[in-house]
Amino acid sequence: MGYTAAVLTISDKGSRGERVDTSGPALSKMLLRAGYEVVGGAILPDERAQIAEALRGFAAKGIALVLTTGGTGFSPRDITPEATLDVIERETPGLSELMRAESMKITPRGCLSRGAAGILDRTLIVNLPGSEKAARENLAAVLPALDHGLKMLMSEGSADCAAPAAAKREAPSMDAWLREAKASEKLARTGMFLIHNGVVREDARARVRDGDGGAKPVKGIRFSSDPEKVRKATEEALALPGIFYARVWLNEGELAVGDDIMYVMIGGDIRPHVIEALQFLVGKIKSECVTEQEIY
Repeated sequence: MGYTAAVLTISDKGSRGERVDTSGPALSKMLLRAGYEVVGGAILPDERAQIAEALRGFAAKGIALVLTTGGTGFSPRDITPEATLDVIERETPGLSELMRAESMKITPRGCLSRGAAGILDRTLIVNLPGSEKAARENLAAVLPALDHGLKMLMSEGSADCAAPAAAKREAPSMDAWLREAKASEKLARTGMFLIHNGVVREDARARVRDGDGGAKPVKGIRFSSDPEKVRKATEEALALPGIFYARVWLNEGELAVGDDIMYVMIGGDIRPHVIEALQFLVGKIKSECVTEQEIY
């Protein structure tokens, strides 16, 4: 399930336009790639009352996850944890403890972060450091656990923490797919087929897409999809010029490096049409139909 999220940057200079905010956009990008819908954000000065008011406002809108970046250090103006503690109803110390523990593996100064985390109504609030690098590292440390935490937060009763994860699926035979495709009544108009096979890689998305050389290797991913969205995306691909065949298989559950994530096959009249449709459908699936959470 995709949850709503907001990112609040706390910076005196940023709020005055004297410093470009890179941490907030970086966190938003990570959330989007993890399947969250980022629906809010702001840059505020290090003012306790303003921060608390903004947090209450996000919670009042029912936003599931609110990340703050900045104001967690020792400076007299660093009061984000205090503003957070002013509004939360229940603390979630394990998140802050994990982030500090992971930070200390990178730098001894990781213990100096005073970030807090907690729950206000049905909203989870998590403080992250102000530097882009540290903010990304801290979010990466807790991101795999947040989905289950939010699932428990949104449930009406106790979530079943012992429920087994969805089992990964057996990959289909591409030979069988091609035999079935060639039996189609539209084969006479189909000049070629192209297949995309996505697999789990060890390099984290932050390293591949953002050039973050310090990103930790990935051990695997948690992968799920929305069948109805996949169906609609496939129909849109079939409506493209010169396309007569489209088929999608998606894996499920906790996948290891090297496991198959997806197979997508497109058949059409000419190469440019088939390439365009394959890129369209794979892009649509990745951006709108699936949720991926990296496991470190």
